[in-house]
Amino acid sequence: MRQFDVFVFDENYDEAQGLKPQPPFTDAKLGWFFTSDWNKHLDEIEGEWVVFAHPSIKIDREFLNNLADVTDGFPMVDAFAPRIRTKEKKFLGGSILRPAIKGSGFIAIDENAPMRYVAAPHPYLAVFSRRIIQRTGRFDMTLPPIARLADFTLRMMHAGGKMFSVPYLVAQALNDEAKRVAGTETDKGLATDLKATALVLSKAFGIEASLPFALHHPTVIPTLLANRKERKTKRKAATQLSKLKKEFLAQVTA
Repeated sequence: MRQFDVFVFDENYDEAQGLKPQPPFTDAKLGWFFTSDWNKHLDEIEGEWVVFAHPSIKIDREFLNNLADVTDGFPMVDAFAPRIRTKEKKFLGGSILRPAIKGSGFIAIDENAPMRYVAAPHPYLAVFSRRIIQRTGRFDMTLPPIARLADFTLRMMHAGGKMFSVPYLVAQALNDEAKRVAGTETDKGLATDLKATALVLSKAFGIEASLPFALHHPTVIPTLLANRKERKTKRKAATQLSKLKKEFLAQVTA
């Protein structure tokens, strides 16, 4: 069994052309998947842990060695939200939930935040155990790429999983892409795509979270009114047997 599998999601990669990117290094305990289809190779997972990364994030031996230490040190955790170090040596991390009374949505944790549970990773980097992926299912390809890891993580929470942020688990950004989608100082997190955020909240928490968000961001209302039947079906599938406890939800809410 491999220790890690690394999925690099490049929306511009065309597998039909047969031009397969070359991994930066190889190892018998490591598998690489370069794809634009987030679900195509999930059945081929052999690694105990799976890294999902944007091509602008450097996945090297140092990062994977640190990941090995972290997974050994926190055996009861199902997923991790690594931090991303920008070229300016700033750190981008996971996000917690904004309470409904303040409009709902996501808020990126402070770059100096201590170890803690989070509700979502940075949109460009996350780590999940193989067992929790099998329990959670596949990625929702109807969502834009920026929202898929957050949606998957919230569904994982309903499946009984928890995502942890460890400050010393850090990957290097190769360019400014990760910084571009990290939000702004006044509205941090996944807020760079309001419509996607509204859909993710609606699927995971229904009207309780999506209505306050829509009241604060009226432009998302048409999005929430469209395809309600399909979204209701997805929400039922994700939450019908939910193991998410109010106590843990409070831990990942500001």
